[in-house]
Amino acid sequence: MKHKMVYQDGSYSVEERLNDLMALMTIEEKVGQMCQLDGRNDPEKWIREHHVGSFLHLIGEPANELQRYAAEHTRLGIPLIFGIDAIHGHCFWPTGTVFPTQLALSCTWNTDLAAEMARITAKETACTGMHWTFSPVLGTVRDLRWGRVDETFGEDPYLIGELGAAMVRGYQGDDLTDPEHILACPKHYAGYPGSIGGRDSYEAELTRRSLRSLYLKPFHKAAQAGAATFMSGYHSIDGVVCTANRWLLRDVLKEEWGFEGFVITDWFNVGHMVEDQKVSPDLTDATRRAVEAGNDMSMTTPEFCELAVALVKAGKLDEALIDDGCRRVLRLKFMLGLFDDRRYTDLGKQAEWIGRPEHRQAALETAYQSAVLLKNEGVLPISPAVKKIAVLGPNADDVVAQLGDWVSWEAHGEADGRDRPRELTTTILDGIRARGGKKIEVTFNRGCSTLADEEVQLRLMDAFEAGAGLFYEEMLSKMGPASIDTAVQLAARADLAIVVVGDNRPYIGEFRDRANLDLSGEQQALLEAVKATGTPLVVVVLSSKPLSIPWAAQEADALVQAFNPGMPGGEAIAGLLFGDRDFTGKLTVSFPYHVGQLPVYYNHFPGWHGGKYVDMPAEPLYAFGFGLHYTTFVYRDLRILTPVVHAGETARVQVTVRNTGGLAATEIVQMYINDVVSSVITPVKELKAFARVALDPGQEKTVELVVPYVELALVNEQLETAVEPGVFSVMVGSSSRDEDLLVGEFEVG
Repeated sequence: MKHKMVYQDGSYSVEERLNDLMALMTIEEKVGQMCQLDGRNDPEKWIREHHVGSFLHLIGEPANELQRYAAEHTRLGIPLIFGIDAIHGHCFWPTGTVFPTQLALSCTWNTDLAAEMARITAKETACTGMHWTFSPVLGTVRDLRWGRVDETFGEDPYLIGELGAAMVRGYQGDDLTDPEHILACPKHYAGYPGSIGGRDSYEAELTRRSLRSLYLKPFHKAAQAGAATFMSGYHSIDGVVCTANRWLLRDVLKEEWGFEGFVITDWFNVGHMVEDQKVSPDLTDATRRAVEAGNDMSMTTPEFCELAVALVKAGKLDEALIDDGCRRVLRLKFMLGLFDDRRYTDLGKQAEWIGRPEHRQAALETAYQSAVLLKNEGVLPISPAVKKIAVLGPNADDVVAQLGDWVSWEAHGEADGRDRPRELTTTILDGIRARGGKKIEVTFNRGCSTLADEEVQLRLMDAFEAGAGLFYEEMLSKMGPASIDTAVQLAARADLAIVVVGDNRPYIGEFRDRANLDLSGEQQALLEAVKATGTPLVVVVLSSKPLSIPWAAQEADALVQAFNPGMPGGEAIAGLLFGDRDFTGKLTVSFPYHVGQLPVYYNHFPGWHGGKYVDMPAEPLYAFGFGLHYTTFVYRDLRILTPVVHAGETARVQVTVRNTGGLAATEIVQMYINDVVSSVITPVKELKAFARVALDPGQEKTVELVVPYVELALVNEQLETAVEPGVFSVMVGSSSRDEDLLVGEFEVG
């Protein structure tokens, strides 16, 4: 029997095994562990010649086969680690569960659901050979023109941090060797949504104080929750690219926060420094700067392998930095059990673990809780008197619009979108037909496209995503014709018109920032034409971000925002429209009247002369935290339980909430604070606590909200995080709007 080396023997501790392995490795083998490449491009060669230790874009049996190759054809048999962009479910697997997007999920304000979504995603991806997801996205949204708003949890750093930490715990569980769990990777560290003009991967003119006050907070919570890896951003901050930002990666993340995992660059970040950002003259310089700044793994810059080795041998890169990066990667491979029982994935569990009924049920529950009722003039819930419904609009029966970004039809993906079974997705049209049954006649016409010219739409899809245009063309052919005239005729003969509008893939994601947030194509004309029939009008918006929809807010009889509600989203929306359940969702990002009104986020600063543009209202169209119910809630008796708060204590308040309507429902109680007089300017209000409260008709509860002392801190002029003494205003209610809040105060001693 062959004698086991210490690093191969599970009876030793992780650190003992790691020390043994590191002592055996050459510089080439160490650098190889710091490389992640696209597995579709001759991965055996890269393992054989450069000892590459990580791949993406391989899934299922190909991943297991490559794992065997690494074990059998390398000197030390170091296992590979495979990553995937499982952003809102195992979306690149044809039968994987697709949840609502992060932005939709955030509107649930439900950390338990966030953790459950991550747990299910981990389980489904793990049985296809994956060990690691590049999620959650913890960017704080500032500019709605940015193409990746849908991937975020909205505009508030406190809520983002709470949901992000919950997802980290859901992905990773309590034991990384558990084959049902994977590594989390919060991204894009940090300040990514703060770019000028909402332009993706661009310059962000942010100060270190604004980073600490706003953008770093969610990442800090993720680190405290035990996130195993972080991803550095594409963009630059005050002229310094994140890939080369030592302060961000080493000083703050690794030294100040004590992060012990590893940092991976985003796609081609090292090459990006040369080709686009122009901060390095060549890849040799970019490689050196990336390692020195604190990146431990380079994603998809193949030249990194040879260049890092050459730099060390030439004495131009400290080998201790290579040792540190390699150790961080290998430590997690040991912790995952990849050197032991978990080296090969039991692919036989796919039928048992992927797309299980309880997974779909969790996605359905998330969709129910994520939809937000923005307006209702009494037409919802749908009355039993309604016998004929016209379902109209380009997104009513569009699978792509419903599932959103980072799904099988992406260029990033490992699967062809045409492999995704249509029957697994319940569109809004499907849902209404099923819920209406034989008692309600449902007619349908798309009315128009999200673009004026569908040929343009197909070209846009096909130009960026191989195969996506063909898949989308097939979907369109099955959805039937689009005619505003026909839609109007159907609406005129119906008792109720439900028009589903929004955006679609050409407007969503990387490379797709928008200058105009109005409804695209002929959607506005469709809405106005249907309204003119006199038939009650319900508008449902499926979109990746808030759009400027003041006409719909004014003229529709009811308005629902559903963002991208996932595979069973149509069932949930139909159930809500018919009143099977009440709406509970609350917005996590503010809606503008017009793109020129931006920014409209609630946590803005005081001191603006006039407080508004002369040609726009001061307030957003719909505010952060806003969301209606079929029932009504009344808040009263705000009580400050801690009139004076000292260091180490908590600020505690109570409020009584009563359900004064006729339906059971869940209200999201929100608590905001404001440091009344501070040494530096601070937002007019900041979310610091929230609670989900379920109440039956007529029932009331006293809700206690608690804010730890450290959450009262600001970042002062010296960049110190400190709680300043003085008076704090506390505001509790149903949304961030002043008219929805009860106000009190406490003092910090």
